[in-house]
Amino acid sequence: MNYTIKQMAEISGVSPRTLRFYDERSLLKPAFLSEAGYRMYTEKEVDRLQQILLYRSMELPLKTIKELIDRPDEKIQETLLQQRNQLEQKRQELDHLLQVLDNTLRYYKGEIKMTNKEKFEAFKQEKLAENEENYGQEIREKYGEAAVEESNQRWQNMSESDYQKLQETERTLIKKLTQYLESEELPSELAEEIYSLHKSWLQFSWKEYSGEAHKGLSEMYLADERFTHYYDDKSGQGATEALYQIIQYYA
Repeated sequence: MNYTIKQMAEISGVSPRTLRFYDERSLLKPAFLSEAGYRMYTEKEVDRLQQILLYRSMELPLKTIKELIDRPDEKIQETLLQQRNQLEQKRQELDHLLQVLDNTLRYYKGEIKMTNKEKFEAFKQEKLAENEENYGQEIREKYGEAAVEESNQRWQNMSESDYQKLQETERTLIKKLTQYLESEELPSELAEEIYSLHKSWLQFSWKEYSGEAHKGLSEMYLADERFTHYYDDKSGQGATEALYQIIQYYA
């Protein structure tokens, strides 16, 4: 069966304007144009749009969505299963975080007692869930499921003392990056200090350090604007590019 853009909009709940936008981005091209020049869609495009909306509901960027749905048909089921596994992991992490927060509320009400470790757990789980939501897809594609899960486990098992050291390392890194933007001299003592700080920051969650992996991570910082904004917003415009150059030089 064939559908006009208006019918496609009615079926999906997506506006014709959005469908035209998807066409312009080569995300969802019509199957053909009618004799009158109208966009026409088939069941194949209906299925593709359903996948787009599914991934959009996961807040994935359009670039990533296009890469996922452009995979061969035989890979679609594999891709969907991967996404489902990631959502299941995210649900478990959020369920655990909710439990910790509920216990914290009961603690402040005087209903239960909490150890310092239990109080600290809420912050680790919150950060873990935030990282998973923002960057889970990208880091899994680059480093693999096993490496990411191992890193998450090390994060969860981190002591309160180590967590405080990690926070202080990051604060110092941000401060030094801001200073570096005033001159951007490479090589320099300040640049080497920034590299060492970032390396130390990574080693809190990495089982083994690798210069190549460090360089690969810095490339990811530039490849996705969400990563780029992390340092640019904290240290100043161009901070991520500067950090990338430093890591590429010293790692």
